[in-house]
Amino acid sequence: MNNIFKIVVFSFIGFTLNAQSIDKVEAIIGDEIVLTSDIESQYFQYLSQGNSKSETIKCEILEDILFQKLLINQAKLDSIEISEEEVEAEILKRLSYFENQLGSIQKVEEYFGKSKIEIELELGKVIQDQFLAQKVQGAISNDIKVTPAEVRDFFNNQNKSDIPIVSTKVEVSQVIIKPGITDEQKDKIREKLNSFRDRVYKGEDFKMLATLYSDDPGSATKGGELGFVSRGDLVPEFERAAFKLKAGEISEVVESQFGFHIVQLIERRGEQINVRHILLKTKVSSTALHIAKLKIEEIEQEIKEGAISFDQAIEKYSDDESKNNNGLLLNPSTMSTMHSFDDMSPALKLVVDKLSVGNISKPTVIQLTDETKAYRILRLNKKIDSHLANLVDDFSMIKEFAIKIKQQEEISNWIDKTLDKTYIKLNDSITECEFKNKWIK
Repeated sequence: MNNIFKIVVFSFIGFTLNAQSIDKVEAIIGDEIVLTSDIESQYFQYLSQGNSKSETIKCEILEDILFQKLLINQAKLDSIEISEEEVEAEILKRLSYFENQLGSIQKVEEYFGKSKIEIELELGKVIQDQFLAQKVQGAISNDIKVTPAEVRDFFNNQNKSDIPIVSTKVEVSQVIIKPGITDEQKDKIREKLNSFRDRVYKGEDFKMLATLYSDDPGSATKGGELGFVSRGDLVPEFERAAFKLKAGEISEVVESQFGFHIVQLIERRGEQINVRHILLKTKVSSTALHIAKLKIEEIEQEIKEGAISFDQAIEKYSDDESKNNNGLLLNPSTMSTMHSFDDMSPALKLVVDKLSVGNISKPTVIQLTDETKAYRILRLNKKIDSHLANLVDDFSMIKEFAIKIKQQEEISNWIDKTLDKTYIKLNDSITECEFKNKWIK
């Protein structure tokens, strides 16, 4: 993934382009059919992850496919529509993802053994069906809520053996001191990027310059090209500049958290654009890093001597955006302030594990998201040791479990009611599976 992208996760479940030598209809759900290839392709994905063969898992995959087909059939009965623009945008996203993973659209075609047009057509059908199923399932379960009393009843009705052990969790605050970058250094980078801009307008190839000079390893090998992106996929400063461009036009120098860029628009398709860029990062000198070290050691001494509190140090000195949230370090997986020891990076865990609540760490050097280095002091605010889940410490987690159970019950009730009025035909081999729902009448 290129550095300037926010983390975006796409779901590709159900998208299979491998040719099948033998295919037949295994089930009919209303007007929808389940093919042998639908089942085998998902089972193959399961096995390719290193799992052992299992007929039980194969039956679970089949039941999930039957459920998806039931949702799609209902969506069509309810005349639910998905716009061509939604489908087209998702096709572009997924193709861009494949291209980023494999290196080029030609390699994508080779990998799947199909032309780009054929891939787009198959993706379009899969995406259309996925969106239809999501809309119906969302209508069934998205608005499910539970009261505190229901959460309490749900927890009290669990067998003690079913109550999970929650790993140790901590809350941590930080003071970060970043090495200074001089205005002179920034001006030199801007001058260099402006010289690249002039060279392109005089006839040189932007792609070649990006390959030779860009500090973004993810895109430099592709001539700086990022592939099609939508609004919200890029960091704000970069995105604002990119979406203002006309085809072939090059932006002024843009500063972002990753460094300085110039951006060229390749193509626009509605609210999606394909751009290429050259990134130059500000290089931190060893002198600047040493000055940052001395500064954070002075801050550490002030805190220890009581001249300033840790919270005051965050407000007065910290160079990180976390200072706007009292220096709290957010868990990137949950965006909560609580961190599980199991999910921590080894370096963070090593420091925090040595702290008692209220204590601060020695200054340590860390690598930031833009790959530059900085110095940090941590304070352990709160620690909840590993324990059996309880309503006091883990209410939010238990509430999520309760909601999921209630959603599943609502979906099961919907399946029972819908199956009663839907034509179902399953092959004899399928009827050997033990399903959770009554697909066999």
